[in-house]
Parts: sequence; structure tokens; C-alpha cells
Amino acid sequence: MRKKSNTPNRGFRVADQIQRDLTDLIARELKDPRVGMVTIQAVEVTADYAHAKVFFSVLMGDAAKCEEALNQAAGFLRNGLFKRLMTHTVPTLHFHFDRTTERAADMNALIAKAVSSRAQED
Repeated sequence: MRKKSNTPNRGFRVADQIQRDLTDLIARELKDPRVGMVTIQAVEVTADYAHAKVFFSVLMGDAAKCEEALNQAAGFLRNGLFKRLMTHTVPTLHFHFDRTTERAADMNALIAKAVSSRAQED
């Protein structure tokens, strides 16, 4: 029988620390021109800390090229995390473009359109 962890939120804390460290590593040490202004939106770590999904958004540049560049640089970034994190295992990084902001803008446009059409009907 497995012993319950004394820190039930450890996965969330590790994910938050990875998010902060990756933001710094990408801004300061990653020199790939395909990676523009990237914002790390969220990090999801598996229970065994073997893998981490990193969700990002791009302010300028091509999202597909940026995702490709970040996934190619995942080993370099993981090595940087080894030096910063005080954990036994540093997860393998998998970068995914976060489309939440695009979906939110689309929803806002639909809501604005519905409100304006209702105002014209009244």
C-alpha cells in the first residue's frame, strides 16, 4: 500500500516553479529566432513527474514555427531546469500552443454581434 504524501499540492507547486523557470530560461538563454515573444500560460505535470505539458501563447510570430522550435529546444530547456529545480526528477517537456486567447476573442466577437443584433431588433 502506498503511503499518502504529506504535501498533496506538490505537483501544483512543481508545475508553478517549472513555469517560472521556463519563462526566465526562454527569455534569457534561448537564442532561437523562431521563438518570438512567448508567454507560458500553464504547465501540467504527470503524477510521476516524468512528463510536463507546457502551454504557451505567442504575442508576435508564427505559432507553428515557435512550437517546433520550443520542442526542438526542450532538451536544452530541461537541462536548464536541472540546474534550477531542487527535485530528483525533472520532467520531459512537451510544448503545446494554447488557443484559449483566440477562442476567447472569437467568443467576445460572437457576443458583441448578438448584442448588436438584439439592439437593432428593439
